[in-house]
Amino acid sequence: MRKGRHTSRHAAALAALLGALVLAGCGFHLQDPAELPPEMATLDVVVQNPYSPFARRLLILLEQNGVSVVEREAASAILEIPVNSVVKEILTIGDNARVREYRINHEVRFRLVEPGGRVLVEEQTLRQSRVISFDEQDILGAAQEEEFLRKNMAENLARLVIRRLGTAGP
Repeated sequence: MRKGRHTSRHAAALAALLGALVLAGCGFHLQDPAELPPEMATLDVVVQNPYSPFARRLLILLEQNGVSVVEREAASAILEIPVNSVVKEILTIGDNARVREYRINHEVRFRLVEPGGRVLVEEQTLRQSRVISFDEQDILGAAQEEEFLRKNMAENLARLVIRRLGTAGP
């Protein structure tokens, strides 16, 4: 019995070591918090559709990076996001006049300004798109795939906004 326990412990340790080596070898590393400009310590976020997956994720990422999201009166800077748009466009239609393939486009435009109006980060536009093939035999799966892609694009765009704000010094 002792030999079995000893072997399983070594196997678990070996598996953990191999897992760490694989992750290190593929370039995976935990992302450090972004170094955001000090002007962003207290931030008012003005976003089109504040309840969208993009807006919710952006607020979470800002707070995780040490930013306090506050009302305009208490803000040291204002993150303006005038465009947060998700559009679905048809790419191909099948013989039966049904959609076979479509693209989801997500566009975000943002800029960072001081409460007095001085621009800290010029307006920038970020876009992502994903193509979905529609399988009429799996309607539920297609809807779930679309929802997953929309959330994934919102997550990616929120991270890109944070990264851009961290690299674009005032």
